[in-house]
Amino acid sequence: MILLLFYGKGPIEGLASNLRSVWMVMNRREFGQFATGATLAQILFREAAAQTAIPSGTFKFSVMLWTLEKQAPFERCFEMVAAAGYNGVELIGEFQKWSSEDTRRIMARMRSLGLVFDSMTGVQAGFSDPADTALFITQLKAQIERAKRLECPQIILLSGKRVDGLNSNVQQNTSIENLKRAADLVSKENIQVVIEPIDALENPTIYLMSVTEGFEIVRQVGSPNVKVLYDFYHEQRGFGNLIEKLENNFDWVGLVHIADVPGRHEPGTGEIDFRNIYRKLAELKYSHFIAMEFYPIGDPVSSLTKARMQATQAHRHAALPH
Repeated sequence: MILLLFYGKGPIEGLASNLRSVWMVMNRREFGQFATGATLAQILFREAAAQTAIPSGTFKFSVMLWTLEKQAPFERCFEMVAAAGYNGVELIGEFQKWSSEDTRRIMARMRSLGLVFDSMTGVQAGFSDPADTALFITQLKAQIERAKRLECPQIILLSGKRVDGLNSNVQQNTSIENLKRAADLVSKENIQVVIEPIDALENPTIYLMSVTEGFEIVRQVGSPNVKVLYDFYHEQRGFGNLIEKLENNFDWVGLVHIADVPGRHEPGTGEIDFRNIYRKLAELKYSHFIAMEFYPIGDPVSSLTKARMQATQAHRHAALPH
C-alpha cells in the first residue's frame, strides 16, 4: 500500500499528498481504521504536514497563468499551480475563445483542484482616452458577464495609450470619469476593478506608468470597487520606493503582483527585498491575493512553492512579538 502512495512523487511529498486525498473521500472512522497499523505512514505524514502547512490567517496566493504557458499545456498549468499550494489563478483573456463546453470543463477542473479565478484582464480599450470611452464601457460590460460565468470577483483594467497633443490633465479627468462609470457597473454585480500601471520600459506609450498617479486617480473616483493593482516589478523598474508608497496608500491597494527585477523571475533572483515587502503587507493586514507573475527559472512547481513559502515565513515573522 505504501509503495502505491509513493507513485509519481518523492516519499514524503507523495505520501502526504495521497493521504490527504484519502482523508477527503473517507469519514473520520474509516480513515482511523485505515491508519491503524500504518505507523510509518502516520509519522511521515506528520513530518510532511509540519513542513508544508500554512497557518490560518496568512496570505492568499495566486498565479498569473501566462507566466507558465511555455512550461506546459494550458490546463496542465492548473495542476502545477495547485501542486504548489496556491488558491487562485489569474487570466489575461484566454477565456474569450472558450466555448460553453470549454468553460464547463475548466470550471469543473478548477473546483476539483480547489482553485478559483481571482482576477482577469481582457478589456482592450483603455480608460484614459476620451475617444475610447464608449468602447471601454461596452467592453467592460461584456467582461463583467464573462467574470460572472467564471465566478471571478475582480477585473484588471489598463489605462491605454498616452494621447499625443492631449493635455495630461484631460486624460486624468477622463480616467476618473470612466472609472466612476465602471464603479457603477461593477458594484451592482459585487465585482471589483483594479487599475494597473505599467512601466515605460515595457510599454513606452502607456498613459498610467506609476502607482502614485494610480492612487491619485482612485482617490478621486472614491469607490470601494475601484482600487490599484500594485505590481512591484513594474514600480521598481520605473520609480522604486516600494514600501513607502505601499504604506501611505494601503487602503487603495486591491491586488499585488510579484516578480523580481531584472528579468521578471522569482523573488530572490534580483534587487527587490520581497521579505520586507511581505512583512509590511502582513503588518498592514493585507487580505487580498498575492499573485506571482514571474517566469520560473527552474522547475515551476518548486519555484512557485518556494516563493509561497518565503511569503508565508515573512508573514509568520511579522506576527512574532518584537
